This record gives sequence, C-alpha cells and structure tokens, in this order.
Amino acid sequence: MEDNTPRPQESVALTSASSGPDNVAAEVLQGLEEGRTPGSDASPAVGRNSGSAAGQKARSGWRRLRPVLRARDFYREHAQLFRWIGIGLLCTAFAAFLLTACILDFQRALGLFVVTCVVLVFLAHSLGKRLLGPRLLRCVRPLENPRLNLWFKRGLAAAALLGLVLWLILDTSQRPEQLVSFAGICVFVGILFACSKHHRSVSWRAVSWGLGLQFVLGLLVIRTEPGFMAFQWLGQQIQTFLSYTESGSKFVFGEVLIKRVFAFQVLPIIVFFSCVMSVLYYVGLMQWVIMKIAWLMQVTMSTTATETLTVAGNIFVSQTEAPLLIRPYLADMTLSEIHVVMTGGYATIAGSLLGAYISFGIDAASLIAASVMAAPCALALSKLVYPEVEESKFRSEEGVKLSSGDARNILEAASTGAAMSVKVVVNIAANLIAFLAVLAFINAALSWLGELVDIQGLTFQLLCSYILRPVVFLMGVAWEDCPVVAELLGIKLVLNEFVAYQELSQYKHRRLAGMEEWVDGKKQWISVRAEILTTYALCGFANISSIGIMLGGLTSMAPQRKSDFSQIVLRALCTGACVSLVNACVAGVLYMPRGAEVNCTALLNTTLSSSSFEVYQCCREAFQSASPGFSPGALGNCCHFYNNTACV
Repeated sequence: MEDNTPRPQESVALTSASSGPDNVAAEVLQGLEEGRTPGSDASPAVGRNSGSAAGQKARSGWRRLRPVLRARDFYREHAQLFRWIGIGLLCTAFAAFLLTACILDFQRALGLFVVTCVVLVFLAHSLGKRLLGPRLLRCVRPLENPRLNLWFKRGLAAAALLGLVLWLILDTSQRPEQLVSFAGICVFVGILFACSKHHRSVSWRAVSWGLGLQFVLGLLVIRTEPGFMAFQWLGQQIQTFLSYTESGSKFVFGEVLIKRVFAFQVLPIIVFFSCVMSVLYYVGLMQWVIMKIAWLMQVTMSTTATETLTVAGNIFVSQTEAPLLIRPYLADMTLSEIHVVMTGGYATIAGSLLGAYISFGIDAASLIAASVMAAPCALALSKLVYPEVEESKFRSEEGVKLSSGDARNILEAASTGAAMSVKVVVNIAANLIAFLAVLAFINAALSWLGELVDIQGLTFQLLCSYILRPVVFLMGVAWEDCPVVAELLGIKLVLNEFVAYQELSQYKHRRLAGMEEWVDGKKQWISVRAEILTTYALCGFANISSIGIMLGGLTSMAPQRKSDFSQIVLRALCTGACVSLVNACVAGVLYMPRGAEVNCTALLNTTLSSSSFEVYQCCREAFQSASPGFSPGALGNCCHFYNNTACV
C-alpha cells in the first residue's frame, strides 16, 4: 500500500541555493570587492571537499573574469589619462567642425565663433589666475601701504572725473540734449543721498564703482560699434530662438488662435523660456555666468558675496527666484544686504518676461542692455540709500554655494521649469485682466469727476503726463514726447511694466507703419530716442503690486525676518524705481542716432504700395520744402498716404 502519512517538508538551505551556477560570478565579484580570492576564506572542511562542483565553478568563474578585472583595474589607475584623451578628441572634433563651418561660410558660423571665443577667454582667465595669480598678488603688494593706497585711489578718481568732464565737453557739443540726461543723473543721485538712512556711512567706493560699471557697460553697448553689433546680434538670436515657441503653440492651440489672440501669442513664450532656463540651471551654466558677474562687482565695489550674487542673479530670474540662490543665508544677512536683495529685484525683470517683451516688438538690444546695466547700478544706489553699518558674515564668497536645483536629470529639469511657469502665466493673465479693468474704472471715474467741473477727458494717463513730466524731461526726453512717456511711466509704477511695454509697442508699431504724428490733437508715436529711453525706464519690477510679491516670497524663505522685510520694502521700492530712471539717464547721455540717411528723392519717386516711417519723414520734408527736387510724382505718392495743403 501507498503510505499516505504526511512527511515533514525538507528545508532548503539558502546558502546552497545561493551558490548555484547563476550566482557564481556574483560571489566572485563580491569577494574581490572585499579583497578575497576564491577559496581564500574556505574552512578546512571545505578545503577537504575542494573537488565539489561549486568549488570548481567558482574557480572557473575566477579565470573567466580575470581579464575583465584587470581591465577595470587598469582603467581605474589611468582614469585621468583616459578622461584627458576623451576631452582632447572632443575638442579636436569641435575645432575641425568650427574650422570647416568658417571656411564654408564665415557669416553663417559667426555666432558659433563668437561663443567659442568667449569660452576660450574665460578658460584662459581661469588658467592664468591659477598659474600667475601668486605673481600678480606680489606685484600689487606695495599698494597695501595705506598712504600709497590712498594716493592711488585719489589719482584714479581724479583721472576718472577729468576724463568724464572732457568727454562730456567734447561729446555734447554736437548733441546738447545729453547734458539734460547727465543733470538727471546728478538730481536722482542727490535725492537718494538726501533720503539715505546713514549719511556718514555711505561707501562712496561702492557708489562710484557701481555707476562707473554701469556707464562703461552702456558705453560698450550703445557707442562702440562691436558692442552695439554684438547686442544686436544677441537680440536677433533670442528672437529666432523664441520663434520656436510657435511649434508647440500651434499644436496645442491651433494656428488661428496664436495669430489673433494676445494670450496665445505671448504667454507660451514664458513657458518655453522658463523651461530653457531650468535646463541651464541644471547643467550649471547659469551658476557659472552669475558667479563671474558677481565676482566682477564684488572685487570692484567691495560688497558681500550674498548680496552680489542675488543682484547678478536678478539679471536672469525674477524678484522671487533670485533670493532662492542665497536662501540658506537669508536669515543671517544684515538689513543693508536685505535692502540690496529687494532693490535688485525691483530694478530688473525676469528672463522669461524679457522674451515676452521682445515678442511685443520692443528693441531686444536695449532690453538686454538695460537688464545688465541695472545690476551694478542697483548695488550702488542701494548702498547709497541704506549703507552698511553692521558686520556682515559673508564678506568672502568662500562657503557661499549656489545650488543646481532638485532635478535628478535634464528631462526632470525641463519638465519642472515648464510646470513652474504655469503659475507665472496664470499670474500675468490674472493681473492683466484685473489691472486693465481697474484702469478703465479709474478713467471712467476721473472722467465723470472732470465733467462735473467742465474738464473734458480727465484720465489717469493724463494726470501722470502732468505729474511725471519733469521726471521724464530729466531723463533726456524731448519736451514734445514727455506727456506720452510720462503716461507710460505712470502705468509702470502704479500698475505694472507688462501693461506699459504693451502700450509702448503700440506707439512703436504706429511709428513704423508711417502714421501721422498727430491725429485729432493726440500724439500717435514718439521719437526713436524717446522709445529707447522709455525702454530703459520701464525695465524693472518697481510697482505697487510688487510689494506683496516681494514680501510674500522673502517671508516664505525666512519667516523670522518678516518685520525686517516690512520695515525696508518701501525704501527698496523707491530705490529700484530710481535705478531704472538712472539707467535711462545713462542711455540718454550715450545715445546717438544710427543708420544711414534715406535718399528721399529716390524713395518718393518709386512706386509705393504702403507707408513707413521713412516715407513719412520724406513726405513731411517734401511738404515743407520749397525746393524743386521733388517731382509731382513724388508729391502724388505722399498725397496718397497723407493729407496736406500741398495736395490741393
């Protein structure tokens, strides 16, 4: 009979299972990592059974893996050499590619060539600093003598002042309106000094170096041909880069909406730009650029590491994102340093919004220059209004580190950047709806109040055009353009710069379309000089609504400093607004008309299908000129677009 009594189940030893054929290689590798070879830790009992199958498999596995392990050890011993060989091969391949591109078409490869040169300059600087740094320090060691250092600073200041005076005398002889802009700088700086928290503690080194760096940057961008062409090229590349947003927008919203609806034209650009900025932060490029800019300002202006880093970061990110760079140190910063953080946020705009304003048609080179020039000016004027009277813990940049975010890979960084921009887009859309509605209500209320006392057309813009007209005139704007620019400045200060730039773009589009300057007693456009100065003056977050944004952002990072933030936020707001005004004044001092003169006779004697600003200028000259240089056909072209008594 079959035995049906239950038998106890045999236990399976885990050790015997783990030593199966599939785990031999794993055991060998683990043993080698621990410094053991097969059979080195065997007991005498195991040694007596060395002929077992498991032992033979282990030894055969060791023999098969020996070449692989030797190769691994060789790579570990010469890892640095292999790394340098790989970098050398990549650099050689890139150099060959760049050389081929330049030979085929240098103009087409100019962008890549410029970027390569910039990278090589910074690499050469880092190498030279590492190799020649100690020698250069020995050369400047004599300046450690207090008396010699004092006379050196006085000589440098005197030379800078003399050069500025001579330059103003020679340069303003052809364009006297530049003196008005220079007077505006003096007036704004004087007012800020009068409002300073500690007059006797002002660091004039920080103030003078900050304004000097701003002036040099403006001189490079506005006056020098290479600098102007470089920023023009950069602006064109950004415009081309932003145009790729249309691919995603068309797929999501359709081609009809992105051509006709403002929100679908502009707001997707913010999503795209935010995504790209997040990727650049992940790879460390933005931190590298910010550190270089901060180093330049810290060395010249003798400011602390944390405040300089956040101001440099404000060139690229918004007023709430830049403090995240120094979030761990915010609780221990002095009041003067916090004032710098706030002023830098109010004096600049975010990189994502920069793309939106460029899409409006605002001059890209002026926007980029205004953002860069605002950084040293914000540091200078902040130290003028709220000087340092405490001992800072962050004099040296050692120990101050910039994080690269929480993303674990580049795809997560791109996704996070796009997701974070949704909040910005919704915030902008909500603010536009609310502020434009409030502005319409205010204008209706003012118009009703004005009609009660027989004042027609009283609006918020009209009040701003009268109240802020002296401020705009000090910027160097022509008097006939001051009312329009004052309106835009008032919209920026009370509402926000987004609405103001949108209004400015409409004035610019009307000018480019060749509309008449005055229609029914209202100015339709402003001069090119006024457009450029207005672009600089509007470049900043200094408006009433930004107070809550700034306080909310900083308080979430350092709740224990809430009272300190509330104490200085209004002072920082006024300082940030003045930074933009001083920026515009510097642009007014340096601005000069560019572009070749138009041959009006040749232009008007051709068949014109549409008007333009050049056509308008030539027609105005033809209507006002008594010279016979303009043929009846030229006057006929002008009369086709414009009404004038000469057309009768």
